[in-house]
Amino acid sequence: SRYAHTVITSRVVNRANESKEALFEVELPKSAFITNFSMTIDGETYPGIIKEKKSAQDQYDAAVSQGQSAGLVKSTGRKLEQFRVSVNVAAAAKVNFELTYEELLKRKLGKYELLIKVKPKQLVKHFQIDTHIFEPQGISALETESTFITNELNNALTKVQNETKAHISFKPTIDQQRKTPGVDDTLLDGDFLIRYDVKRSETAGDIQIVNGYFVHYFAPSQMPAFPKNVVFVIDTSGSMSGKKIRQTKEAMKKILEDLNPEDYFSLVLFSGTVRLWTSSLLQATEENVERAKRHVETISAGGTTDINGALQKAIHSLDKDTTAELLPDQSISMIILLTDGQPTTGETSIDRIQRNIQEANEGKYFLYCLGFGFDVSYTFLEKMALENGGVARRIYEDSDAALQLQGFYQEVATPILKEIEMKYPDNAVLEITQNNFKLLFDGSEIVVAGKLSNDVDDLPVEIKAKGHASEITLKEEANIREKEQVFQHQKYIFGNFIERLWAYLTIQQLLEKSASADGEQRENLEAQVLNISLKFGFVTPLTSMVVTKPDAQEVANKPTEAGRRFESPRRGELPLINRYHSGGKVKGFSSCWPHDPEAVRRLPRPIKRDERCNPKVGHNWT
Repeated sequence: SRYAHTVITSRVVNRANESKEALFEVELPKSAFITNFSMTIDGETYPGIIKEKKSAQDQYDAAVSQGQSAGLVKSTGRKLEQFRVSVNVAAAAKVNFELTYEELLKRKLGKYELLIKVKPKQLVKHFQIDTHIFEPQGISALETESTFITNELNNALTKVQNETKAHISFKPTIDQQRKTPGVDDTLLDGDFLIRYDVKRSETAGDIQIVNGYFVHYFAPSQMPAFPKNVVFVIDTSGSMSGKKIRQTKEAMKKILEDLNPEDYFSLVLFSGTVRLWTSSLLQATEENVERAKRHVETISAGGTTDINGALQKAIHSLDKDTTAELLPDQSISMIILLTDGQPTTGETSIDRIQRNIQEANEGKYFLYCLGFGFDVSYTFLEKMALENGGVARRIYEDSDAALQLQGFYQEVATPILKEIEMKYPDNAVLEITQNNFKLLFDGSEIVVAGKLSNDVDDLPVEIKAKGHASEITLKEEANIREKEQVFQHQKYIFGNFIERLWAYLTIQQLLEKSASADGEQRENLEAQVLNISLKFGFVTPLTSMVVTKPDAQEVANKPTEAGRRFESPRRGELPLINRYHSGGKVKGFSSCWPHDPEAVRRLPRPIKRDERCNPKVGHNWT
């Protein structure tokens, strides 16, 4: 039921006549929370214990001070993070590793996606992926995709599907796994994806109930879309030169083609100066789109970065056209910012920029912030987007960056409802997750979960929202006893999954709120996250897992998207030593406390000994 519970097991035997190190390495989705890990070595089990982060760190530091080894969960890529544990295995001994993680699958562009990273790095005698899906609403579409399955491996994949259940099994023999006959190299290296969707009736969504908790899924279809007014704000500073600006131009031309004819749009290009392409937003007619594409082709990169000035210009442009009634009635206005760096000219204080934009915008327009690469301060963009009704997303520097940009645009391209309120009677529900939403896009889904009061037999629900043509009211009443029976005989469904789904969703929403909060409010939100994380045993940004093993302890921490690639030194430690590059050649060395070490590549020359750092380029160098 969209709440995926994944168990990865690995059994290793040491056939050598001396002890060897066994490595268990898994890449898991960033949106997932690890809930359990254990090792069983010759019959004795060593469990992982989830603790508050500081407590876990203290235990780990004590182990390290005794010369024991260490390991972390660390960030590895755009959708994945890495869990890695190694253990010494005696001659002829066996070790079993078992890792469990949970995640609520998010509906995007009309499909849920389950991603399994397959990377055994060797031939495996008994290799198997087993996926059971149970969706009471009925499964409407199911597909698998893999980056490594060849014709030879196709026979190892089986799919069985009926109305509400599906079973996918991938079980290649050793010979099927071999890349080259007679050689011990493996074909299994890449992503195994399962995508599916569920059947939906034209009602107020689907309600599921287990053990006194409910979840309500709402994803209406075939609704008319609102026209959009979009201002694209594009960073053309010097750091965007080369591949980044080429990919941005490529993506923008495709995005412009994807605008609907009733949409209005404009371009703001900025470096140290801010340039508005046209004095007013233009309708996305074929002729205007072609004009815009020709203009995009002329963009070049150079200069500094005035993020504050560019966003102020975009807001002013929308204000002017809205006041002059030049934009369609009942339309949605949004600003999409793409930048790869820190503000270096105009207003450079991140706090003041966030305050300026919030005051200028006054909640009128949705702001989406795309951070290109790792030179950008993601926490700055995330807070600014959340304060203005949007979201932030990192665009990874890769060959497919243009596709990433297009993919994000497609997610927000079709708003179908706004001001959505999911109403439940006060006497029927407790501890409800977020139930008011500003926008719903076609192909996505609203999920609300909560606890039921003990003395209710029915759960009435009312949804109020504004559509393009009219205001919408949908009503439904769920019989609690009938709904609970749906899951009673599902052997492979863990019985409290809706309660855990509620906890997962609550943590995600509290973390999002804390990203745009300060001071005492932030501390209160983080305290709530910590309490729920510990109660349900989730490794979240506020908790860690201490893994005890015969010769050491390791700590698993969950990285955050905003986390830096390098941590600044703690008091008493020596600073990091970083090489930096100019034109591809190593030019020098410097000790540093960088808050953005990847940005070092942008420095035009070596820093001299004792040279003062330049905060305008976003560095704290000495």
